[in-house]
Amino acid sequence: MTKYPHLFNPITIGNMIVPNRIVHVPTDISSSNADGSVSKRDIHHHAEIAKGGTGLVIVGATTPDSKTGRPTVTSLVADGDNFIPGLKRLSEGMHKYGAKCVVQLQHPGRQCAIPRHNVMSTNDMVLKLPWSAGHEVVYENAAEKGKPVRAMTTEEVIDMVELFAEAAWRVQQADFDGVELHAAHGYLISQFMSPYLNRRNDRFGGDYENRMRFPLAIISKIQEKCGKDFPILVRFSVDEWVEGGRVLEESIEVAKTFEEAGVVALDLSQCIQESPGAGFDPMYYPQGWTMYASEAIKKHVSIPVINSHSLRDPAFCEDLIAEGKTDMVGLSRQMLADPYWAVKAQMGKDDEIRKCISCLTGCWQESMLAKTEIACSINPACGDDAFAEMLPTEKSANVAIVGGGPAGMEAARICTVRGHKVVLFEKTGELGGAALGCCMAPGKEKMKWYLDWIRNQMKLLKVDVKLSYSPEIKELEKYDIVLNATGASSYSPEVYGSNKIVGFEQVIACPKINCEYHPGNRKNVKVGEKVVIWGDHYAAADTATFLASIGKDVTIVTENKEFGSSIEVIHMYVLRKRFNQTDAEGLDSKPFKYPVKLVENSTIYEVKEGEIIIQDKEFNRKSILADSVISCKLKSNTSLYNELISANVPVFNVGDSVEVRNLHAAVREGAAFGLNLDDDMLFNSNNAVMNHIPLDVLQQLKR
Repeated sequence: MTKYPHLFNPITIGNMIVPNRIVHVPTDISSSNADGSVSKRDIHHHAEIAKGGTGLVIVGATTPDSKTGRPTVTSLVADGDNFIPGLKRLSEGMHKYGAKCVVQLQHPGRQCAIPRHNVMSTNDMVLKLPWSAGHEVVYENAAEKGKPVRAMTTEEVIDMVELFAEAAWRVQQADFDGVELHAAHGYLISQFMSPYLNRRNDRFGGDYENRMRFPLAIISKIQEKCGKDFPILVRFSVDEWVEGGRVLEESIEVAKTFEEAGVVALDLSQCIQESPGAGFDPMYYPQGWTMYASEAIKKHVSIPVINSHSLRDPAFCEDLIAEGKTDMVGLSRQMLADPYWAVKAQMGKDDEIRKCISCLTGCWQESMLAKTEIACSINPACGDDAFAEMLPTEKSANVAIVGGGPAGMEAARICTVRGHKVVLFEKTGELGGAALGCCMAPGKEKMKWYLDWIRNQMKLLKVDVKLSYSPEIKELEKYDIVLNATGASSYSPEVYGSNKIVGFEQVIACPKINCEYHPGNRKNVKVGEKVVIWGDHYAAADTATFLASIGKDVTIVTENKEFGSSIEVIHMYVLRKRFNQTDAEGLDSKPFKYPVKLVENSTIYEVKEGEIIIQDKEFNRKSILADSVISCKLKSNTSLYNELISANVPVFNVGDSVEVRNLHAAVREGAAFGLNLDDDMLFNSNNAVMNHIPLDVLQQLKR
């Protein structure tokens, strides 16, 4: 029995009977072997999702031709018969948990990660897509020129049809239940279908019929090689969100055309790479904002429709299916954050679901975009089977954790799960640390999903939490080990008038009274109408967003050549539009009263009454009116750590107290501490905890 009967009702797709309405929509985890063969990590990752109860798992981004296009540097490949055995092991890993599984075939076309040069597309063009995995590589001291892309010849187009069909045949031989064609997001098939991107003058370009010729030829050729009973799904962008691009009206015709061609299900998405906000939908996009698309298309087709984008709550997903807005709900990044979403929902464990916060840091900025494997900012186990093999400790240690931010709480969670005894000290009256500013920055409310989840875990695990408490060294000496997770704090550089500068923490403190996680009444410092923010990174972005949203005239001063260069790139794409009093595609936010102005390559030279003097890199100075100056410059809090080292107390340092970075680093390091903490409690020469020491070496070190 479940409180979500519609979500867990079987559905037929072609000749597949899928046990529930939950779909892992295709996600390129870029974890295959260098040649594109299936890796152990591929199998573990997808098997975890199937084990977690997902009914249909679509394996993402498998190229039919690795020589001309891999969407990420270690994507899956299906362009040779030698890949079939590995693909068979991959399908078996999902089938044993009762899931149906499909491989998505994707040629990236112009958006190749490999090769970097001589990239194929519908037509000649020069690309500047810094948020694409196939972005132009711009070296440290080089100028951005754009990435040249060449048009495919007609013969190459015809050959590519054959390559797609051959890849589908290999997928079928590997016992997958079907295949999906990736025709969204500006990749190769999408390029041919798009009225905005396709500028060809042969039979594969021009009017609607010609633009659909390439995908329909692929479908026909797959049916020829695999039989018409082998299920073919198609993922395509309903709205491309660019002037001259495809809109809903044409997408209805696309859906009807695909059904007539024998496609068994439609997987609806959004955008091309010129409109990344709608495709990546970062934190600013509300849950289920794309449901207009499936509602409209379902009226014109009889085959199942899958819709996705920012779906997180089981109750919300249940209502979507019950109300007929979609046939199946697609979850992608949510499965990175919690692959056991489905079974937790089925068992009514909604509060235990770790909801994806759409931060795009672990799963995009620091993985695909950086040409590495996928990860998740809030789930350290994503792609790491060491956590799947985590064992309880044989001997419990007494652990003191100083600092109740994400790093400290994640360490406390893993340590407690493994059986260690933890006391968590937090000097303020609330757990959350640097992440607490999310309560005040409009559009970042999803951050609170993680905060509420991890704070609830502290409660459920009965972690001994001491709020408004700063332990002394003598008290900490009683513990077997201390984790320093004291984070970072703002500071004011020594400039004329620095005493007039206020730290950002005092400005974006949430003033909510009787918050369940903070029973007291916090007060934030009031600022004037014209505000200068000095600094960069998330602190500056969140503070600027908050102040601009309440009508302040904000100027940001940064020494960097580009503000927010270390912030996740899609969030900065959306935020820059908001700073300019506009919105990214698909959003309808209230414009700020004033645009947020950026002064880059500059620093503050002097703070006066009512104005500041800034100085650029050529030592030119100018005055800016300023009623208030806020520092968002951060430095690590290391004083306690250094004192503990001096006192010979076993101590380890994690999170922003090591170096100011982001949530991903904090959670990863906190979890690693808990995972590595074992009975022997030995530190190496780098002041790191050693674990799994060879028995003979352990005896040598302890003799």
